[in-house]
Amino acid sequence: MPAASPGQNRLAARGTSLARLRFRRALTLMLMTLVLPGSAQIAAGNRRVGRIALRTWAAVIGVLVLLGLIGWLLPSVAYWLFANTVVLGFVRFVLIGLAIGVAYLFFDAWRLGNPLELRQKQRLAMTGLNSALCFTVAGSLLFAAHIVHVQGSFISAMFADSIVHNATDGRYNILLLGGDSGATRWGLRPDSITVASVDAETGKTVLLGLPRNLQNFPFAEGSTMAGQFPNGYTCDGCELNSLFTWALDHKGLFKGKKYPGVEATKDAVEGITGLKISYFAMVNLAGFRHLVDAVGGVKLHVRDRIPKGALGDFDGHSYIEPGYRLLNGEDTLWFARSRMAADDYSRMARQKCVLSAMLSQLSPQTVILKIGDIAKASRAMIKTDVPQSDLDTFAQLAMKARTQPIRTVSFVPPLIETYKPDIDKIQTLVEKAIARSESGGKKSGKPSSKPSTGTTGGSYGNIHSGYTANSTEDLGSAC
Repeated sequence: MPAASPGQNRLAARGTSLARLRFRRALTLMLMTLVLPGSAQIAAGNRRVGRIALRTWAAVIGVLVLLGLIGWLLPSVAYWLFANTVVLGFVRFVLIGLAIGVAYLFFDAWRLGNPLELRQKQRLAMTGLNSALCFTVAGSLLFAAHIVHVQGSFISAMFADSIVHNATDGRYNILLLGGDSGATRWGLRPDSITVASVDAETGKTVLLGLPRNLQNFPFAEGSTMAGQFPNGYTCDGCELNSLFTWALDHKGLFKGKKYPGVEATKDAVEGITGLKISYFAMVNLAGFRHLVDAVGGVKLHVRDRIPKGALGDFDGHSYIEPGYRLLNGEDTLWFARSRMAADDYSRMARQKCVLSAMLSQLSPQTVILKIGDIAKASRAMIKTDVPQSDLDTFAQLAMKARTQPIRTVSFVPPLIETYKPDIDKIQTLVEKAIARSESGGKKSGKPSSKPSTGTTGGSYGNIHSGYTANSTEDLGSAC
């Protein structure tokens, strides 16, 4: 084979150098689009398109900086923006538009790099890089648009009520109900009845637990139930959780009310505690496990073996074992509901520990990343009358509450006899608990963490001395 002439060598070298130069130019245009969208068009393409892209990019950066400043200086405004469905709808379409624009800019930058003039390997490399960058950047924007759409749809479906209630004496009192589910009996037997009394400014929270078997109690003056039971709920077998069934059997008394059982229970809770209930949230406990799974589980300190099963259904060997554990939805539900080897009041204490764990562990980042799964689970799990207009307020209060100790008082033995409760004592305990919460004071003579009585049914304490999580200054330390 004849040797190449010096002229041929020079041509080959020149061709190689030119190919490298073209490849570097094409690569530079692509990276310019990644770092500063529109700059590639300014340098080598349609300058009008480049200027529009650069101005749009500058506007996006400016808006993000402005939102950051608003979130830092005026968090209430930031929460309102993220909870407003009109704003969310506008943001969604902006994100979709940005995704389309970015995809076009990457394609145009690839075109400006003259891919047909590149060598085969270089052309393949540029095509692969362009596809990867376009998919990553535009795909991320489209995913963000999807998250915004899901959040907006979730808010519209979940918080459909429009009646706004102001704070009473500077506090929002939220009735939290956990009920059994069934084809025709949503929440007919609430296993968990709690009032979350939240300071409207600081977010300091007191959980007031009412046992489901509470008897002989009054209703709020002037309420529907007080008109039916002027001397209180004193009939044989009449317990607090039976009000759901009673109200559904007498729907005519609650005309215009979507949830008669909630209204009847609200009348009772107001009469017992002396508090004015602002809103309610009713949780389908059977569907609660789907929410826990949606957020990746809940970390709980399991202190005793917790049987997984109800009375008569326990297989004799399925347990949640002791230790610090990340529990899935099913195990979290059994942790909160199991009564085998325990009593109702031990179970109430464990339920409060689940509430505390969910509040402290459910971060904004988790909510954003899991919003689709959370929305799907919540639509079937939660009913509430909190309106959209108050959603930003409660989101802000929840963030404040995460960083503060939660106080709890439960009206259970030995503090209160459930069959013959001292209502004056209950209301005094409520007032004192709220006063301590607002002042940040500690209750003297009571342990804030481990008592000396050991554990019963997975909770510190026993039915005779009381369970720490049911009455404590810091729920986190009692769990």
